Amino acid sequence: MKNYEYFRVELEEHIAVITISRPKALNALSTAVVTELETVISDVSEMEDVWVVIFTGDGDKAFVAGGDIKEMYEMDPAAGIAYSKLGNRVLSKIENMPQPTIAAVNGYALGGGTEIAMAFDIRIASSRAIFGQPETGLGIIPGFAGTQRLPRLIGKGMAKLLIYSSARINAEEAYRIGLVQKVVPHSSLMDEAKALAAQIVSCSPHAVRLAKTAINQGLEMDFQSATMYEAHVFGHCFTNEDQVEGMRAFVEKGKAVFNGKALPKSIPQN
Repeated sequence: MKNYEYFRVELEEHIAVITISRPKALNALSTAVVTELETVISDVSEMEDVWVVIFTGDGDKAFVAGGDIKEMYEMDPAAGIAYSKLGNRVLSKIENMPQPTIAAVNGYALGGGTEIAMAFDIRIASSRAIFGQPETGLGIIPGFAGTQRLPRLIGKGMAKLLIYSSARINAEEAYRIGLVQKVVPHSSLMDEAKALAAQIVSCSPHAVRLAKTAINQGLEMDFQSATMYEAHVFGHCFTNEDQVEGMRAFVEKGKAVFNGKALPKSIPQN
């Protein structure tokens, strides 16, 4: 496994755990960190033996506390645009990883921390987690697609409330408004995340990847076009031996064993 400056990647039973490790800076997102994150995401995306990805923060305080304010303080408009474009490109790569992804939010997830969590498929929060988009209190706006993903996840009105007011919310409120899917005791966060990952691993990795494709791509289409696209992706399932194994096991009242062969390399076209 490659060594990274700001990240650790641990592999176990088809699960990759990516940990951002800059605890003295509360895992803040400097340009160097975001640039290396792009490399990490590209590396893990290509690992065929990895069927689920978990992302979390190092230390007991922060998931990702936000962007690196000291670095941003020195930016001019051109540097601000470049930093935002970098962040948007990397978070888009996270959102479009072939594997299903889980953000295990272990503490402060502010600004870029909330934005990076939103790029993952599923968010599980520690009871200690704190979310927010505090950028307007600093004279800026969210720059890593926070103005776009947040209203899509929790609705336009609630997103405007949080962004305009620079408010922070706890894990239970994040769950209530639909920002996270589950809140668990802090001490059991990683156990819960790994249990969910293991449950996903027990399913066909081929089908799970295609389901992710159908959801992500379909949400960018009108409903009728999306259902037609789903039909093509559904048909693509029958090109892989996972479908044969899964249905054989069901008919024979046994347990399917999926091997992850011939994982989809490209998105089926409608």
